[in-house]
Amino acid sequence: MRTDARRHHDPEVRGFASDNYAGTHPEILAALALADGGHQVAYGEDDYTAHLQFVMRGHFGPHAQAFPVFNGTGSNVVALQALTDRWGAVICAESAHINVDECGAPERVGGLKLLTVPTEDGKLTPELIDRQAWGWDDEHRAMPQVVSIAQNTELGTVYTVDEIRAICDHAHERGMKVHLDGARIANAAASLDVPMRAFTNAAGVDILSFGGTKNGMLFGEAVVVLDPDAAGAMKHLRKLSMQLASKMRFISVQLEALLARDLWLRNARHANTMARRLADGVRAVDGVKILHPVQANAVFARLPHEVSERLQKRYRFYFWDEAAGDVRWMCSFDTREEDVDGFLAALKEEMGR
Repeated sequence: MRTDARRHHDPEVRGFASDNYAGTHPEILAALALADGGHQVAYGEDDYTAHLQFVMRGHFGPHAQAFPVFNGTGSNVVALQALTDRWGAVICAESAHINVDECGAPERVGGLKLLTVPTEDGKLTPELIDRQAWGWDDEHRAMPQVVSIAQNTELGTVYTVDEIRAICDHAHERGMKVHLDGARIANAAASLDVPMRAFTNAAGVDILSFGGTKNGMLFGEAVVVLDPDAAGAMKHLRKLSMQLASKMRFISVQLEALLARDLWLRNARHANTMARRLADGVRAVDGVKILHPVQANAVFARLPHEVSERLQKRYRFYFWDEAAGDVRWMCSFDTREEDVDGFLAALKEEMGR
C-alpha cells in the first residue's frame, strides 16, 4: 500500500535507554491491521473491547474488569482515583514512578496526596508502610487509603508472591486498598516463573495498572479492576482524566494479541534474558559495579562519569544518579545478543582508555 511517509531512522540501531525505545512487535502490528476496516462502535462499545474482558479474566480471575487507556501515567492516575476520596492519600516508595516520573499527575490531576517512604531496593514492606499508615482520624492530615507498589520496581527488583500477599494483608487489616503499578508486570511474572494472577488477584491486589507499551505494543495500557467494589466510577474517571479513546478497538486488539496466548511472556522472557547476559558481561569489567539485583530487564550500574559520557555517544542510555555516576541500562523484547555483545565491547574499550 502506498504512503508518502518516509523512514527517518536506521532500524538496525538499538540502545539501552528504555524499553519504550523499542518498536512494535510484528504480531501486534498484524492485530492492528486485523481490527482495521469497517465501522465499530466508538468509546469502548466495540467487539474487541468486549472480548478483551474474557481475555483479561483468564489471567486475573472471573471478577476482573479491564478499562483500556492511552498510557501508564493515565492508568495510574485513574486507578488511584478509583480507590481514594478527595481527602485520601497513597503510600508509596520514594522511588516509585508515581512519585518521581509523573510530573505530579497523581497529586495535581488525581487530587490525592502521596506519602512516600525511602527504601533500599524500591520495595515496600509492612514495616515501611507503617511509617505512613497512621492518622486516619486526624483532620489535619491526608488520610492513608491506598498502598501502591510497582512490580517490578523502578530499581528493577521484583516482589515475591509472599511479599505482595503480606503487603495486601497488612493494608487490608488497616482498611486500605492496594494498587499495583504493572508497567513491567510481564517481566516480573517471567522472572518469578508464575502466572500474573499469583501476585495480583490471588495475593489480594485490588486494582492493577497493566502495562503493554514496554512489552511490544504500539501504545496503550489498561486499568484492571480486581475488586468489583472499586469499579463503580471507572468509566467516569477515565473520561474525566482524558484517557477515554474514541477508537478503543485499536488498544483492545493489541492487548488481546499480547495476552490471548503467550506473546506477553515470550517478549518478557527475552528481555530478561538479555538483561542477564548484559549483567554477566558487566561483572567481568573491572571498575564497573552493579548496584541492584538483576531480576527483570534492567541493569543499574556505577562507573566513572567520563566513561559514561563517552559511551553515550555510541549507545543511548540514561544516568540514574549523575552525581554518583549511576546509570540504568534497559533491555527490550527486540534486544539482540549482538546488541548486548557490541555494547559490552564498547564498555570495555571505554573503560580501558
